[in-house]
Amino acid sequence: MESLKELYRIGRGPSSSHTMGPSRAAADFRRTYPQADSFQAILYGSLAKTGRGHLTDTAVKDALSPLPCTVIFNTEEQNLHHPNTLDLEAFQDGKLLGSSRVYSVGGGKIEVEGQPSSVPQDVYPFHSFSEIKTYCEEKGLRLWEFVEENEGSEIWDYLLNVWRQMRAAISSGLLAEGTLRGGLNVQRKAKFLFRQRHIDESAETRENRIVCAYAFAVGEENASGGVIVTAPTCGACGVLPAVMAYKQEQNGFTDLEIAHALAAAGVIGNLIKTNASISGAECGCQAEIGSACSMAAAGLGELFSMDLDQIEYAAEVAMEHHLGLTCDPIGGLVQIPCIERNAVAAMRAINALSLANFLTYTRKISFDLVVKTMYETGRDLFSKYRETSEGGLAKLYQP
Repeated sequence: MESLKELYRIGRGPSSSHTMGPSRAAADFRRTYPQADSFQAILYGSLAKTGRGHLTDTAVKDALSPLPCTVIFNTEEQNLHHPNTLDLEAFQDGKLLGSSRVYSVGGGKIEVEGQPSSVPQDVYPFHSFSEIKTYCEEKGLRLWEFVEENEGSEIWDYLLNVWRQMRAAISSGLLAEGTLRGGLNVQRKAKFLFRQRHIDESAETRENRIVCAYAFAVGEENASGGVIVTAPTCGACGVLPAVMAYKQEQNGFTDLEIAHALAAAGVIGNLIKTNASISGAECGCQAEIGSACSMAAAGLGELFSMDLDQIEYAAEVAMEHHLGLTCDPIGGLVQIPCIERNAVAAMRAINALSLANFLTYTRKISFDLVVKTMYETGRDLFSKYRETSEGGLAKLYQP
C-alpha cells in the first residue's frame, strides 16, 4: 500500500476527484508543454455531467492560467476506462503540440493513459487487514506503531500538519455565515448548530449537536472551495475531523495521540483505496462517506486504546451499514445531500465505536470481506447512482 501522504491531501474543495485531480493533471500537463500558448480540456463521464457543479472547469482553467483554456463537456462518450476521464490538448499558434488522456481516480490521485503509474512505491508490505492484524499481534504492535515502522518517524510531522488543517477547517466553518454559491441557496448551518444550545440539553444531545456542527463546518468549507484535507475524499472530508475534534476536547487527548489515531484511520482508508475504491463516480457514496465513517471508527478505536479485533469491528460495522449508498448530488454540487451525510456518518462512527466496545467478539463479518462487498456493490450500481446527478435526489428534487 501507498504512504498515508497519498491518502491525506491538503487542498481546495469541493471534490478530490472533480477538482483536485483535474487541477493536478492540468498543472502537470502545462509543465510538459511550456511552449504552449493555449489549451483545451475535454471532460467525459461524471466529470462532464457534474463538472460545473463541482467546479471542474474552474479548477482546470486556474491551473493553466494565465494562458487561455477552452473546456468542453462531452456527456455523450460511452465505454470509458474510468468514469472520471479528461483529455488535455496543448496548442502553439493554433497547432496541436500534444495531448494526454487522464483519469481522476479519487482522493486527488490521477493516472495518465500510456504512462507508467505515477503512484509512489508501496511502503506497506501487506494488502489486507487480516495480514496486518496477524503481523501486529505477533510483534506486539499497535496500528500507529505499524505505520511508524513502515513510514518512519517523519510521518508524525505530516499527520500533525494534517490535524492542524483539519482543525483550521472546523474553525473557519464555525465562523462563516451566508449562502453557499451554486444556485441551491443552501444556508450555512455550522455556526447555528454550534451556538444554539437546546433549552434542556442532555450530554447526549450536546454530543450530537457539537459533532454535527463540526462536520457541517468542514463540509461547508469544502463546498465553498475552502482548504480541507481529503479523508479520504473532499466530499467526505468532515467525518474524521468532527469526531477527532470532539473527542479531543471531551477527553483531553494530545495532538500526537490524535496523529496516532489518524494513522490508524489511514490504514483503513488505504486498505479500501487499495482493494476497492474511494471514488463516488466508481462506487457511489458508500465509497466516500462509508469509507470516511469506517476510518473515523477505526481512528476512535485507536484513540481509546482498543485492541485490533475491536478496531476491526468498529471499521467493519461502520462500512457495512453504508453499503449501497448512492452518490446523487443535486445539481452536481457537493452540498445536498453531501454535507448532511458527513454529520450523520460522524455520529455513526461514534455508534460503531460503542458497538465495538460491547459486541466485538460476537461478530461474523471481517473488515476485508465488507470492503470486497462494498466494491462489488458499487460496481453493480446503475451509473446514474454514481455521481452523475442523473438519479436519486438529484433527479427528483424540484427547487
